[in-house]
Amino acid sequence: MFERILKQMQEKIRTRQYIMTLHAEEEMDDDELTIFDVERAILTGEIVERQKEQKTGEWKYLIKGHTLTAHNVIVVSKLSMTGKLVIITVFLL
Repeated sequence: MFERILKQMQEKIRTRQYIMTLHAEEEMDDDELTIFDVERAILTGEIVERQKEQKTGEWKYLIKGHTLTAHNVIVVSKLSMTGKLVIITVFLL
């Protein structure tokens, strides 16, 4: 259903056009994940849900994928108005 959006997000990962929020970095540290785990999850995952942010009206997407060590993870991200992928948060399932 969201294949076009997912392909755009994957291209942003491949071309390093993404930013991590401080919250995402803290959650990565808490779950002992690396940026490579997050990249892999987006590159090999699928969008399982779309949510609308109440404050901004922007869409954010929950991508379910696998880390380098095959753990299931959710990456919450959005495409910003500047054209970059914003990784909002990350958590293990």
